[in-house]
Amino acid sequence: MSKLGVNIDHIATIRQARRTFEPDPVKAVHLCEIAGADSIVSHLREDRRHINDRDVKLIKEIINIRFNLEMSIAAEIVDIALKLGPDQVSLVPEKREEVTTEGGLNVVLKKSELKEIIPHFKDKDIVVNLFIDPEISQIDASLEVGSDAIELHTGSYANAVSQSAVEGEFKKIVDATGYAKKHGLIVHAGHGLTYFNAKKIANIKEIEELNIGHTIISRAVFVGLERAVKDMIDIIKVQE
Repeated sequence: MSKLGVNIDHIATIRQARRTFEPDPVKAVHLCEIAGADSIVSHLREDRRHINDRDVKLIKEIINIRFNLEMSIAAEIVDIALKLGPDQVSLVPEKREEVTTEGGLNVVLKKSELKEIIPHFKDKDIVVNLFIDPEISQIDASLEVGSDAIELHTGSYANAVSQSAVEGEFKKIVDATGYAKKHGLIVHAGHGLTYFNAKKIANIKEIEELNIGHTIISRAVFVGLERAVKDMIDIIKVQE
């Protein structure tokens, strides 16, 4: 049964649209907890386009479930994360010009940097998760650098149009999940998942957690955050 990590970044996106103080993403934490979320996810980007330093500090102070900090491997952000001490860090690629994360971290190319960074998190008992494309080479590299977990990028699956393309991308996720689990990695998944396509991924029994944000926050505009989180839990936590 998949756990649910709720990404609250887009509450901050709404706030930043007017450069004001509301809606406050920190207030979302307890609503998500009450609804049954297993973790809170926030991405502290280098450009601070949504979540900011104040937000992550307050989240860490009030949260009662796991806090998963998404972040790049930029030195400034690494230093902040080490001082903050979230339960987990999810290392992702980041480009200032992108609207949202466009793909997985290229661990193969970043091996030397990751081998230097990851031990610092482990020294503080912070779980290290690498957000990667569902490729065997990236899984092997994740093992080599000492990651505890991987999060498989489901964007290609979510964006596929034809049924054959959906099935092809789904098979890549299934195969990558099996390979990673066989080699001792915790497997999560996320990106582009919605109320309509998350169930298929949740039914991959080896995937322990789905991290979902935009679709939940979008639904919350109409039904409220607590209800939107509960609706997603109803979809992903009942296995077929």
